[in-house]
Amino acid sequence: MSEYTPGVGQSHARAIATADSLKGIRRGIEKESLRARPNGQLALTPHPAALGAALTHPHITTDYSESQLELITGVHGDVEACLAELTEVHQGVYKVMQELGCCAQAQEEERLWVGSMPCELPTDETIPLGRYGKSNVGRSKSIYRMGLGQRYGRRMQTISGIHYNWSMPGVTSEQYFALIRNFRRHSFLLLYLFGASPALSSSFVEGREHRLQRFGEHSLYLPYATSLRMGRLGYQSDAQSALAVSYNCLNSYADSLQEALTRPYPPYAAIGVRNPGGDYNQLSTSLLQIENEFYGTIRPKRVVRSGERPLHALRERGVEYVEVRCMDLDPFMPVGINAQTARFLDVFLLHCLSSESPADTVAEITALGENQHLVAERGREPGLRLLDASAPGGSRLMGEWGAELLDQCAPFAALLDQAQGGQAHAEALAAARRTLAEPDSTPSARVLRAMAEKFDNRYVDFIRHQSEQTRQLLLGLPYSEAMAQKFAAEARDSVAAQQAIEAADLLPFDAYLQQYMAAEQIRV
Repeated sequence: MSEYTPGVGQSHARAIATADSLKGIRRGIEKESLRARPNGQLALTPHPAALGAALTHPHITTDYSESQLELITGVHGDVEACLAELTEVHQGVYKVMQELGCCAQAQEEERLWVGSMPCELPTDETIPLGRYGKSNVGRSKSIYRMGLGQRYGRRMQTISGIHYNWSMPGVTSEQYFALIRNFRRHSFLLLYLFGASPALSSSFVEGREHRLQRFGEHSLYLPYATSLRMGRLGYQSDAQSALAVSYNCLNSYADSLQEALTRPYPPYAAIGVRNPGGDYNQLSTSLLQIENEFYGTIRPKRVVRSGERPLHALRERGVEYVEVRCMDLDPFMPVGINAQTARFLDVFLLHCLSSESPADTVAEITALGENQHLVAERGREPGLRLLDASAPGGSRLMGEWGAELLDQCAPFAALLDQAQGGQAHAEALAAARRTLAEPDSTPSARVLRAMAEKFDNRYVDFIRHQSEQTRQLLLGLPYSEAMAQKFAAEARDSVAAQQAIEAADLLPFDAYLQQYMAAEQIRV
C-alpha cells in the first residue's frame, strides 16, 4: 500500500481493510421501476395480486406509487450472486406481467420502465399512491405517500433509481459516519461515471419552471447533463435545502433529524394533518413526516424491529450498513446495474471508509450540494470546475479531481482482488478511468447519442425500445418450474403475513398513529 497517501495513515487503512473484513463485505440491491404500458404511458392498474402483498413480500414491494415496483435482493457476500437474485426476481415479475397480458380481461402487457426519469405521466392527482392494506402500518404508509404528494407533488416521486446497501464487519458507527462524509464529498464522481438521465419527458415538468432545452418531440434535456434525477428537477426539496444535517457523528446526525421530525413547519402546518372531511393529508406537520423523507445521496441504516422508528434503532444499536442512493438505472443493462459497476462501488466505498475524513461544516455542506447539481446538470462540460475550499481559488477541475480519486482507489481495488481472487476490481477501476477520460463513453452521453441516432431525440420512444428489449431478454432466460413454485410460494406467504398483521392490530388507527409519531419514539 505504499502508493496510497491520502493523509489518514496507512496503518489506519490496514486496520480497517483486513483480509477477513474484505471477505466479509456484504451488499444488497433495491431497484425501483415504474410499470408502463406499451405506448410509454404510466400503467394505472393496481399492484398485481400475483406478485403478493407489497407490505410484506421480502423481494417485491412498491415505492411511492402503486405503479412503481421496488425489487429487493437479500444480503450477499458475492456480487454475481446478488445480481443473479435480482435477475430472478425480475424474471418472476415479467412472467406475471406476461400472464396478465394474456388474460381475456387484459388489453396489453405491461413492462418495467428501464429509465430513471419517468414515462409519460398523467395529471399529478391521477398518479396512484401505494396501497398496503387495512392494517395500521399499511394505512400509515399510504398516508405518508399522500403527504409526500401534498408537499412535493406526485410526479417527483415517480423517479426511479438503484439503492446499493453495503456493510463490512468490524466497522463502527463512527467509521461509517466517516465513510458517509467522504462519500458526500466525492459522490460527484459517481454521477459522472454512472449517471444515465440526461433527458426526460416534458410531462414530468409540466407546469414547473425549469432550464431544460427542447430536444425532440415532448422531450427535454441539458447537453452536458449526467443525472437530471440528482439535479434541481430531480428528487430534491427546496424546503429541506436549509436543513444542514451534520454527519460528524451519530449524535449530531440524530439531533439534526430530530429537530426536523418534531418542529412544525409553517407551510406544512397550513396543509394540516387532516382535511375538513376528516381524511388524512399527511402524517405530521413537521419538516419531515418520518426519517425516510430526508433526501440524501447516502444514508446510515439499521434494520428496525416491528413498530420501531429508524432513528431510535440507530441511536440504540448504531449503524449497521450504508445505503447508497445516487445511482441511476442504466437503461443499457437488463436489471439496471451490472457486476462491474457494483465492484467499482465496493472499491469506492472502501476508499471512502479508509481515507481521512475531516468533520463537515455548514459551509462545506452547502458547497457539496452545489457540486452535486453542477455535475448532475453539467458533468460532461469541458473545463467544469467544482467548489473545493482547500484548492487555490476555492475550486478545481472536476476531471483532475476525479482522476486523483481514482488514483487513490487503486490500492483498494488491489486489496479486494487479493482477498477475493481475480482482477475484477482492477478491471472495474480501469473502466472508470477510461470513462473519466472519454466523456462520450458515459451512460449519459450514450443515452443522448442513441436518442439522436435512432429515435429522433424522443426520450419516451428510446426508453420504450430499451424496455421492450429488456422484457424480451428476461423472458427468454431459463425459468425453471422450481423457480416458478418458489416465486408463487413467496407471494402466497406474503399475503398470509399481511393478513396476520391486520388481524393482530389492537389499537384504533388514530391511537396507533399518535403513539408511533410521538417524539419519545425517536429517543433512547
